[in-house]
Amino acid sequence: MARLLVVHHTPSPAMQAMLESALEGARTDEIEGVDVVVVPALTASAVDVLGADGYLLGTPANIGYMSGALKHFFDGIYYPCLEATRRRPYGLYVHGASDTTGAVRGVEAIATGLSWRRARPPVCVTGQPAGADLQECWELGAMLAAELAE
Repeated sequence: MARLLVVHHTPSPAMQAMLESALEGARTDEIEGVDVVVVPALTASAVDVLGADGYLLGTPANIGYMSGALKHFFDGIYYPCLEATRRRPYGLYVHGASDTTGAVRGVEAIATGLSWRRARPPVCVTGQPAGADLQECWELGAMLAAELAE
């Protein structure tokens, strides 16, 4: 069975809503054969990453960058996972008060260094997530799970 690892830092109601929508999409009944594993960024490890076939990352944009929790995750897994996880797909959702550019740029730079393959453009939300934003999160989760199910 394929495994989708969801690594997230969810300190706000907006991030919680985005996470829940992405998980609903990844776990939709129409997609079979994918185990969705959810681990907070501060506790996710290289073992989690090595045991997964794809990744869904969620972070707030904090002072123009990804959360410290997601950066901590990347710091811990980068070298242990560098060779073994090449070309695996990943998706990203980001929430910010006014801008998500720096957070996206930081995550994409590290994912590029890991040679991960961006499966879809990131879902970027500023302010309170609207229904359309949450639908995009749902679609991101569903698309990643469907790709792994193939």
